[in-house]
Amino acid sequence: MVKAQFAGQFYEAQEFALDKQISACFEDKNGPGDLPLDKRPNKIKAIIAPHAGYVYSGPCAAWAYKGVAEAEFPDLYIVIGPSHVHNVSGIGMNGYETPLGLVRTDQEFARKLLEKNDELKSDDSAFDDEHSVEVQIPFLQFVSKDKMHELKILPMILGSEIDIAKLALDIKDTIVELNRKVVFIVSSDFTHYGRNYHHIPFSSDVKKNIYETDRKAIEFIEKLDVDGWLQYVQENMMTICGFIPIAVLLKTLKPTKVRLEHYYTSADLEEDSQYKNSVSYAAIIFE
Repeated sequence: MVKAQFAGQFYEAQEFALDKQISACFEDKNGPGDLPLDKRPNKIKAIIAPHAGYVYSGPCAAWAYKGVAEAEFPDLYIVIGPSHVHNVSGIGMNGYETPLGLVRTDQEFARKLLEKNDELKSDDSAFDDEHSVEVQIPFLQFVSKDKMHELKILPMILGSEIDIAKLALDIKDTIVELNRKVVFIVSSDFTHYGRNYHHIPFSSDVKKNIYETDRKAIEFIEKLDVDGWLQYVQENMMTICGFIPIAVLLKTLKPTKVRLEHYYTSADLEEDSQYKNSVSYAAIIFE
């Protein structure tokens, strides 16, 4: 079992306080403004949501999870995040525990996928010191309160050496083989700008340039253009930490409608910000 490592840092450590914090993210002025509907009339295939501390990116993430909450409940959520620390690729086999409780891994799906792909390791240690998947789980639990006994996930961390095309094919084959209804949750922030992130590609009109840079990147996502996405990220030395999980998603999905729900930066939240350091957050829904 993967136990929460960032409770009390990225989000509240106590169940009641965390539930209240997530509610506040939905009702925040930068969030959707209200809690999700109780009904699930929609269909979605995936979301991209940020993974910073909830005080920064939580309201943006709430836009994506409102889409999850108001869509049909799937058999499985595949939660994919980048490996910031160890550059490994692995699956958490034994579930994930947060202050809101335990979420089970779909072990049958995990075993089938591991049989097909030897780059993925069945190793909970892949999640050591890694926050990208963990910060998604409480939001998923919050919007699945009525389905907690049915909720299953496949938590996956991806390093930089993973074969994107093969993994996407293996995931698609496993979905078909096991006849699973799946929703993907991909964890990524967008541009990290400033000395804190060793990335200063421009020094004037910083806010405008950050917005334009991210907008161009998101256009490749909207077109499901995985080759253009990878080329743009690499040629512009983009600091989009989840660019590989996003590439796997784009390679996996069939043509679909993509909608940018919300976007802002950490610098936008600071009064009189000079944009010396900034991280961008986007909530994207694939229908």
